[in-house]
Amino acid sequence: MDNSQSTPRGEAATAFTSVPIEITVSVGKARPLVRDLLQLAAGSVLSLDKQLDDPVELYVGEKLIGIGVLEVMEGDGQGQLAVRLTEVSELNNPS
Repeated sequence: MDNSQSTPRGEAATAFTSVPIEITVSVGKARPLVRDLLQLAAGSVLSLDKQLDDPVELYVGEKLIGIGVLEVMEGDGQGQLAVRLTEVSELNNPS
């Protein structure tokens, strides 16, 4: 089998690999009752099913790509949230 066509090379590889993607970080879920949801206003607080130090999940679309922990950046990005990866899913696996 000739793998040369399935592997991007040269300019095509650079163009493809430089396309940005969006990663969603799931920090938890809230499950309010509908009546509570209808009463939400600015300043309302929704309790999540996770603790601050619990792992977060990283998704591209609906595909889980990794697990990590939230951190606060220091230095130039001081105060900005970041995720330190602790586990990376096998991205070549079609499941």
